[in-house]
Amino acid sequence: MGIIRVQNIRIYSNHGCLQEEARIGSHYRVDVEVKVDLKKSALSDKLADTVDYVHINKVVEEEVLQRSELLEHVVERILVRMMDEIPMIKKAKVALSKLNPPIGGDVEAVTIEMTKKRREL
Repeated sequence: MGIIRVQNIRIYSNHGCLQEEARIGSHYRVDVEVKVDLKKSALSDKLADTVDYVHINKVVEEEVLQRSELLEHVVERILVRMMDEIPMIKKAKVALSKLNPPIGGDVEAVTIEMTKKRREL
């Protein structure tokens, strides 16, 4: 088993419950970690034998650009799509951070982190 991480994906989008968040938007950071069997790709040196992190990045970008009120909803959509579209993933963890959130204080980020594990049949 191995881990592939795609870190610090930066996207500007319009999530939040407030009208101004929908209108003005904010910067977001996404970190993804997937557990996958890397034995075959380590020997074959073929992209088809591993998880393509370009695919992961595409899923993240498409889902983060789709507006939601809650970050939890965005993270769940990312996890569901990755598990549906990339069968090699055994477990995935996604952390979505809203940078400089409008919460009335000097806060660098608010982060939602969720994990999804593929069921064994």
